[in-house]
Amino acid sequence: MKQNFAIIGLGRFGGSICQTLISAGAEVLVIDKDEARINDYKNIATQAVIADAQDEDALKALGIRNFDHVVIAIGEDIQASILVTLMVKELGVKYVTAKAQNEYHARVLTKLGVDKVVHPERDMGVRIGKNLISKNMLDYLDLSSDIKVAEIRITNQKFADKSLESLNFRSKYALNVIAIRRKKKVEIAPQAGMALQLGDSLLVVGRKRDVEHFDELMEK
Repeated sequence: MKQNFAIIGLGRFGGSICQTLISAGAEVLVIDKDEARINDYKNIATQAVIADAQDEDALKALGIRNFDHVVIAIGEDIQASILVTLMVKELGVKYVTAKAQNEYHARVLTKLGVDKVVHPERDMGVRIGKNLISKNMLDYLDLSSDIKVAEIRITNQKFADKSLESLNFRSKYALNVIAIRRKKKVEIAPQAGMALQLGDSLLVVGRKRDVEHFDELMEK
């Protein structure tokens, strides 16, 4: 069964989420009071509605409580974000993700019962900053405060032509290798006997300190 989503606010963040969800086959209602923004998405979203989400009656009329997941992607107006969050929670929405502008905003959203608070600008800044510092960590994703998935390029000669098994990879580096990217080919769940080559990228998962330690080894 398709999941259905409602996205409130069609700035760059909300619009990007809409396009991603639609591409994945989800049903998506988008809501914004700006007619021009709605016109941009009326042929993309399942349904696009011009409405003021701060109007509780409008949310009720749209059946907001019936959606599996509501994303509150309101931009700079923190007061509007808080008010809309409060209303959708009171209306009984099952799962709410909300965009936070700063840490204070995030704390308020959390106290209102938001299931997931996101900081898109801050998080993207952190990711870009880390990519600038590390030449070999191509990308990463924090799964929790202590667990990270990262794609790390093999540049240290001592790993070249060695298999994961011969490197005793899991026990020595405390990481699990999910995939190996070699040029345009990706090997999912690689065999322990697969030999690494310089320039390969390993997709690894493990504790942050272990991921960062392995990344540092590529600089030696």
